Amino acid sequence: MMEVKVSLDFACCACQYPVTVTLKCEGKGLAAGLRKVAAVNIACPTCGSVNRLYFEPSGRLHAVKPYAAPRAVPEPSVN
Repeated sequence: MMEVKVSLDFACCACQYPVTVTLKCEGKGLAAGLRKVAAVNIACPTCGSVNRLYFEPSGRLHAVKPYAAPRAVPEPSVN
C-alpha cells in the first residue's frame, strides 16, 4: 500500500491564526495518482474552531472552509 506524508500551511477560518499540519495519507486511492482530492477536519490550536481542508496528496491545498457539523433530522412528535 502506498503512503505519503503531506505538510500543509493554512490560516484558520475563524481567527486567521497560521496553522501547519503534517498528515499521513495512505490507501487504495493513492495508487490512482496524486491528483485525487482528499478532505480532513483540523481543529485550530488557538480558538478550537474546526477547519475542513481539501488537498491533493501532492501537497497542493485546494480550499479551507469552516466545518459545519451534520445536523440531526428532527422526528415528528407522536402527540
